[in-house]
Amino acid sequence: MTTPIHDRFTPLQRALHWLMAICILAMLFIGVGMVSTIRPDYLTPVSIHKPLGIVILVLALIRLVVRLTRGAPPLPASMPAPMKLAAYLSHLAFYALMIALPLLGWGMLSAADYPVVVFGVRLPAILPHSNGLHTLLWNAHRTLALCFFALIVLHLAAALLHALVRRDGVFQAMAPWRGNAKP
Repeated sequence: MTTPIHDRFTPLQRALHWLMAICILAMLFIGVGMVSTIRPDYLTPVSIHKPLGIVILVLALIRLVVRLTRGAPPLPASMPAPMKLAAYLSHLAFYALMIALPLLGWGMLSAADYPVVVFGVRLPAILPHSNGLHTLLWNAHRTLALCFFALIVLHLAAALLHALVRRDGVFQAMAPWRGNAKP
């Protein structure tokens, strides 16, 4: 058996993964909080949600470039083909959602003629004002956010499967610490 060139993601890839995990989980909880209240303090989560979405978009684009240039450790040869396919498709879905959701949010706000301000800079509208388009994008944003939440739950389940049951090194490839994976 040949030894892979690298058995772990690079430190930058791991840092981006865990930073984005924190941002995305915060974003999902903030989003749920926003849509479940009409109290005056609704504006506080909104003022966090909008710029955090843009930060996630920028980090996702950086992460995509790093992934395309640095690659990923190979999956274990012992992993069944359907699991490998599921891993590949779930990662495609993650990247698609990490990029699409912030763009949908930005487009939705543009269609509603609401400003998106990030660190004091007002971003340009990316779509024309349209109430119908705003409604369509709001529904798409909400539906895809729920899909993203489901994907995260599946990802956590897969991570636990690899860490606790299979112990095949897949979890350790992204773990922030160096673990004792089977060779």
